[in-house]
Amino acid sequence: ELNTGILSDTKIGNDYYFNVAITVNGKNGNYQLWAFEYTHQYHNYKDMRIPQETYTAEGGYSFFLLGDTRKNITLNAAIAGVFGYESINRGEALLFDGAKIVSEDNFIFGAGGRLSLEIYLSDRFVLLLQGLAKVLWGTDLKQFRPSTGAGIRIYF
Repeated sequence: ELNTGILSDTKIGNDYYFNVAITVNGKNGNYQLWAFEYTHQYHNYKDMRIPQETYTAEGGYSFFLLGDTRKNITLNAAIAGVFGYESINRGEALLFDGAKIVSEDNFIFGAGGRLSLEIYLSDRFVLLLQGLAKVLWGTDLKQFRPSTGAGIRIYF
């Protein structure tokens, strides 16, 4: 499964994520979800943009909620545990004007949720439209992080 999306409706193209996942199908449309995600955001300071990068691993379970009788279109909800690392300004604390960033690089952990509309294009390809939310601890920045995205799942 490959997903990408946006983190902010005001900075489209600058704040984004990329996700690679593996699913293990269960019964009744439910499945396990294992993923790695890279998130990139910018924070404005004077005339410069300070990058924030987050690398996370997730493990969770997705539950089938609704779908047509043949399950060509389904709505699933997932919950996951999240663990990762967050880097602010690539570890550089001092800025060009002598200001110091007080937020530090940290290991982070938390929980995430996902609501996904899954449209089966064929037996092997699924189009995903999804809304995600994560609550993270260990961060010096935003604890609640919503996002929206789209992706494709390929069955082997």
